[in-house]
Amino acid sequence: MRISEAASRSGLKVDTIRYYEAEGLVPNVGRGADGQRRFSPENIDWLTLLYWLRETGMPMKVMQEFAALYAQGEETIQARKDILLDHSDLLAKRRDDLDRCADILTRKLEIYEEYLR
Repeated sequence: MRISEAASRSGLKVDTIRYYEAEGLVPNVGRGADGQRRFSPENIDWLTLLYWLRETGMPMKVMQEFAALYAQGEETIQARKDILLDHSDLLAKRRDDLDRCADILTRKLEIYEEYLR
């Protein structure tokens, strides 16, 4: 599929896909006879993963490390898993922080509601 469809399916913008490709984050993108990029279902899965890693705050440097490990093959699966586990731990902490913030806001709103009665 063409880049516009890849963007639509992955959630990324066309310019972001081009940037990620230039930064070495997107491996094995084929080209058609016309020289245009042709994205496979595996490319779309990878782009979708990149979208969510970035959406959840993974730094670009870590994404580049992850992509470089992926390009090296199966012998790097444990290292890739470790990166994702570290990111998962960071997300859990952010979730806890957001839950605490929500509790504080809820209490403050209750206080304001009491004042307004």
